[in-house]
Amino acid sequence: MDFLTLFLIAVGLSMDAFAVSICKGLTLGKTPLGKCAYVGMWFGGFQALMPIIGYFVGVSFRSSIERFDHWIAFALLALIGINMIRESLGKEEEAEGCTECDKKALSVRSMFPMAVATSIDALAVGVGFAFLSVDIWSSVICIGITTFALSAVGVKIGSLFGSRYKSKAELAGGIILICIGLKILLEHLFQS
Repeated sequence: MDFLTLFLIAVGLSMDAFAVSICKGLTLGKTPLGKCAYVGMWFGGFQALMPIIGYFVGVSFRSSIERFDHWIAFALLALIGINMIRESLGKEEEAEGCTECDKKALSVRSMFPMAVATSIDALAVGVGFAFLSVDIWSSVICIGITTFALSAVGVKIGSLFGSRYKSKAELAGGIILICIGLKILLEHLFQS
């Protein structure tokens, strides 16, 4: 998989974390860079961890379904993308944590469930990576760094501009993931 494709997957996966980070920024108000980095580490760390777990689960099944791997990768990315688009077009909800005080907003009790929830998609992508024989280590580094950076920026944006970009970020992420899945499918079909 080329770097541009991997980077676009990383950006698509990070959009949920970016949107939640914007909400965190709303909660925290004026936010120093240390707090932005703290939120980025939570989201970036989990976005890097989940594909590793998914990859090793997928590797154990790869030989059984190698003939259909491109369809599986496409279906996983398309379903994740469609879900993100559906969420972006749905009724605006106040994200968990937007009314918490500063200390509670950054507690492990608050950050852990949000980091897990925003990285579930990355678990499925990791399974898809196993079927595509992607170098998992360079992939998770790219995904983790991209998510870290976008999440830290999201906190700052949230503290400065508010939540009006949340649904747009989710919509963009969903479209990117569907396009990447389609690209993988078409490349495989035209190579066969």
